[in-house]
Amino acid sequence: MDALSNPRATDPVVTRLRPGDGALSLDAASCVPPEAPLAMPTQSLTRFNRAERHKNLNRHRVFGCWLARLFVFGGGLVLTGYGAYEMYKVVEVGSVTLLKWALLFLFVANFSWIALAFTSAIAGFIWLLMFPPKPPAPPDALHERTAIMMPIYNEAPVRVFAALEAMIEEVGASGLGHAFEWFFLSDTTDPEIFVAEEQAFLAMRERLLGQGCRLFYRHRPKNLNRKSGNIEEFVTRWGGRYAHMVVLDADSLMTGHTIIALAAAMEADPDAGIIQTLPLIVNRNTLFARLQQFAARIYGPVIAAGVSICMGRDGNYWGHNAIIRTKAFAAHCGLPVLRGRPPLGGHILSHDFVEAALIRRAGYAVYMLPSLGGSYEECPPSLIDLSTRDRRWCQGNLQHLRILPAKGLHPMSRQHFMTGIMAYVSSPLWMAQLIVGIILVLQASYIRPEYFSSSFTLFPTWPRFDPQRSLELFALTMTILILPKFFGLALGLAQGTTRRGAGGAIRLVASVFFEIIMSALLAPIMMLIQSGHVMHFVFGLDTGWDPQRRDDGSIPFKDIVRRHRSHVAMGVLSLVAGLSISPSLVAWMSPTILGLILAIFLSWGTGLRGVGVALRRAGLLLTPEEQMTPPVVARANFLAEERARLDAEGPKGLYLLHADPQFRAFHSACLPRPQKRRNGNISAEWALADAKLSDAETIDEAISWLHQKERMAILQDQVLIAHLALLPKDQPGAEAASPAG
Repeated sequence: MDALSNPRATDPVVTRLRPGDGALSLDAASCVPPEAPLAMPTQSLTRFNRAERHKNLNRHRVFGCWLARLFVFGGGLVLTGYGAYEMYKVVEVGSVTLLKWALLFLFVANFSWIALAFTSAIAGFIWLLMFPPKPPAPPDALHERTAIMMPIYNEAPVRVFAALEAMIEEVGASGLGHAFEWFFLSDTTDPEIFVAEEQAFLAMRERLLGQGCRLFYRHRPKNLNRKSGNIEEFVTRWGGRYAHMVVLDADSLMTGHTIIALAAAMEADPDAGIIQTLPLIVNRNTLFARLQQFAARIYGPVIAAGVSICMGRDGNYWGHNAIIRTKAFAAHCGLPVLRGRPPLGGHILSHDFVEAALIRRAGYAVYMLPSLGGSYEECPPSLIDLSTRDRRWCQGNLQHLRILPAKGLHPMSRQHFMTGIMAYVSSPLWMAQLIVGIILVLQASYIRPEYFSSSFTLFPTWPRFDPQRSLELFALTMTILILPKFFGLALGLAQGTTRRGAGGAIRLVASVFFEIIMSALLAPIMMLIQSGHVMHFVFGLDTGWDPQRRDDGSIPFKDIVRRHRSHVAMGVLSLVAGLSISPSLVAWMSPTILGLILAIFLSWGTGLRGVGVALRRAGLLLTPEEQMTPPVVARANFLAEERARLDAEGPKGLYLLHADPQFRAFHSACLPRPQKRRNGNISAEWALADAKLSDAETIDEAISWLHQKERMAILQDQVLIAHLALLPKDQPGAEAASPAG
């Protein structure tokens, strides 16, 4: 028998494909494959045995990587040293006070961050311009099995199922579909979405029947440890079936060529642990999202190339659109629980950085294929939605302060952690630098100076700065910040496909300048938002795990006002204080002040779909993927619209479970094995659901009484499902009603 239908498939070594591998035989109620467990032990951060590291089987070129690192880090250090020297010369006129030392420290901290990004962008630009990497050729055959998994958490089923179906079709069309198995890994806690996922899975499996596709769906009763726990549960149950696994996000899309190329690259490189792609943003319509989409497409390749050439085989992992060696991941990436309480203790939130560091510590390579292409994702549609996501990422990245001292980590892994931490800490540092600068100007303007101190001096102490050096240093800082964008512009103008896809040279240049202006206005708002996040966690407050809002559509204006009124107040206060001190100070801070004063209208306007669509019609912020939509994206959008129309009618949620015996049998068969209940081992939701089902005379009455957690308790318990099925239904058309509670 072949490996796919062998009842002994629980053996974790059964991962290679054999001649004759075909579709896995599934009965009507089956939704998961035979289990093949892999142990995933928790890793220690305080102990590491180097003797257990993976020994590289091949020799890999590292000279180019070290040369790039010398340029990036050496150049960044030289640039930071020059900036620090110039800033010292700015503040040393007169005596260097404590506040001036504070300003110097804050400037160096912020300047070093942007200097490193600048030199990395230069390296990426030179590499892409002079030595453009060639995308890998598609393989003729694959010899190992790969799992493609999409973790989902209260997402719209029509979107995620359409996306995966489009990917399955492209991979199947290549003739190599037999090498892949596909999983929906659901952590959904909303009962209506839970039922809709199962309904979509059954419909999708029926459509793909006969195409040799192996499609599975698993729902966890409790979403322990969030996404990392979802992946860990998959590995410990089925990891032994798969040599590799491709991890997606709920908004991910990848072409069939890209998925196959990743699998081929992993097969060809036995020393690789994780191979990452560069996802581009698609399907965005609001102005805010289109700004991100345009920036990722035009500037992203330069930045990614710089990161790739500098990091080499010691790279990072962004949690999705990447392929992972399953056995290495299981053996070395079991995440520990950090001591202490959240937000800086407890479960690790930004697990991807940590998993990359742990698998690299074990001797496996982590790298990116920046020229591969065909990898896509979406982004938040508004500033407030981005802030919600950023809050969770901020907490996760700050947790990495606890992981930095871990034993055995590669120096580049520690650098990745520092980069992630600085991405958020730089905002309060920037704000502190602005505040200290304002205090110094205020001090010079309103506080009477003592020109002669009590000690003997030949010359007076003048409380002033060097204005010429200050202006030159400001110009240098702005150049370092903006020049990487012009690298992306230059590359886009040189590449015919990108230039034409962006609407031509004139529209591309206009779009870049428009994006720079909008970024300058939005930056101070994000500075205050991220500073608030950092302070929030410094004072020990935890964040939740809310599902990300991915659909376009404006947030109510009153919510925008409530969220940004403090930012507007800060802008007005800065303007009044600046005018009372010095008009030149206002001119220097004008982008920051203007962005804060307009915060409400910027957040509202950039979150409107109509504004973004109007700019697209005008030919601004266009990307090649909009001008010529990739087939996998177009197919996923079509399937989502088609599925949304089909789902508009018919019973939903518990009504469907009650009305359709066949669906009820499938749902019950997919539940975990029932456990014997003892006294005291019954949840409050289960008891309440049981009582309400017992008291109700009809299904309509029961559902109107049930709250969300009680509905979920019914969906996860065969006894309650059987109880639900016995209730009569005496009100025609009730299934179309919107259940209360």
